[in-house]
Amino acid sequence: MAAGKEIRGKIKSFENTKKITKAMEMVAASKMRKAQERMRAARPYADKIRNITANLSRATPEYKHPFVVKNSGSGAVGMIIVTTDKGLCGGLNTNVLRAVTNKMRELDAAGTKVRAVAIGNKGFNFLNRIGATVAAHATQLGDVPHLDKLIGPVKVLLDQYAEGKLDAVYLCYTKFINTMKQEPLVEQLLPLSVERLAQTEAEKSAYGWDYLYEPDAQSVIDNLMVRYTEALVFQAVAENMASEQSARMVAMKAATDNAGNLINEFKLVYNKTRQAGITKELSEIVSGAAALGG
Repeated sequence: MAAGKEIRGKIKSFENTKKITKAMEMVAASKMRKAQERMRAARPYADKIRNITANLSRATPEYKHPFVVKNSGSGAVGMIIVTTDKGLCGGLNTNVLRAVTNKMRELDAAGTKVRAVAIGNKGFNFLNRIGATVAAHATQLGDVPHLDKLIGPVKVLLDQYAEGKLDAVYLCYTKFINTMKQEPLVEQLLPLSVERLAQTEAEKSAYGWDYLYEPDAQSVIDNLMVRYTEALVFQAVAENMASEQSARMVAMKAATDNAGNLINEFKLVYNKTRQAGITKELSEIVSGAAALGG
């Protein structure tokens, strides 16, 4: 019964794995709900800043912030790449890094250099493996995104764009659609497009106030533009974290189901092997008894 003992060992191993993946699935489900709440809570803040910024920009047409001015001639762009710190979340990181790779190839073919900022350990390791220029990075963010950990690395690219050293800044992350679907995106962060600052008629009437600026309009717009850009990055990180927990929950559920299927298959093999052994022993006993009786 050496084969039977080996199969029992495999069944035990799969049962232990199933317990682990089931526990990870439940933890991910709990974290997913909290991550979705944080993601949704961040949206109104970014929307408020967008409306106020758009209204102030329209009210002071004589001044344009560097973030809305299109640069050219630097031959370089920046990329903020948002990934996870941990694995076991299906193809989440693979999909967004594939989109990043395609964008980098496109920029390289046009003779444009890329300076990257990595948010998340997986993206940082990926950029190091391919030999990309990493201007800054932020890893080990935990389960809750904190803006103070993101401002430093992101500010490197924002300052370079304001100084005219970059033609554009792209934001690469995974957008949360629903529990079963997450979409990798590579979208332009700077210069801020007209679409980003566009307002509906209802928003124009709601935010179309006359303002008293302190100390002056330029200082207020400068601060609001930076806050709005940082809010976009924070929102992207929050979306990515919600996507991470959803993808991990789905991946762990699939692993749990697969472990259950393997257990059933090996139990069937074990029972067949055991039955074959019993049948063989009975045949030997009957043959021996017949020989003695003959």
